[in-house]
Amino acid sequence: MLAYLGAPARRRGTGKPLDELVRRRLRLWPQRPPGAPRTSRQPGTWLRARPGCDSSLPGKPFLKLPGSMTFRTIPDGLWLHFSPDPDDRWADILCIEACSSFPNLQDKRARFAPSTTSLLVVCPVRWLLDPADRTDPTPRWQQLGLLRAEPTEPLVLPVRDIRVLYGLKARHYESVARGQIPHPHEYFCPMEALTAEGGHEDPALAALIGRASAAANFMVWS
Repeated sequence: MLAYLGAPARRRGTGKPLDELVRRRLRLWPQRPPGAPRTSRQPGTWLRARPGCDSSLPGKPFLKLPGSMTFRTIPDGLWLHFSPDPDDRWADILCIEACSSFPNLQDKRARFAPSTTSLLVVCPVRWLLDPADRTDPTPRWQQLGLLRAEPTEPLVLPVRDIRVLYGLKARHYESVARGQIPHPHEYFCPMEALTAEGGHEDPALAALIGRASAAANFMVWS
């Protein structure tokens, strides 16, 4: 599902105060994305993969193409929804990307463009063994319901569904909203929605993320 994965992974954020601010805000978001509905289409567990509680610790999930050991995609924000069936393993992903310029937006859109190749999410062992929340000591792997025993190697899952939310500066957002037709997996919001304190409590943002659900394409049948 990736057409291009960009440059080799590197430490991001140095000299990028806007990106750092977005990640600080996203670190306060809950494990389940705000607005994500509870539905039979996604009956498993949501976890925030990026940014982590501690930005200094390595070993967070990333995206890659099969067979690639160098090229990785590391979104500003990454939420994972795990299959509840150990015999049918997959993950849905919600990515959030802060784009400070049009070239930056185009580069990030290209990474998630539809393709005939598959996409994998890699969950390192350390991440699986750590708790998701400082208030709950339960390790992540036990919260998933996907693994039958404590992992000793990374959990690598095919991506079933992908949705990407791009945060844009005001003038860029207005231009894209006027003249751009998004791909079905793409969603856009003003950068202020990502940098605002308590932004995850904004009803408009929650409604947008709700529309990015895997269940949003189906009529509610009563």
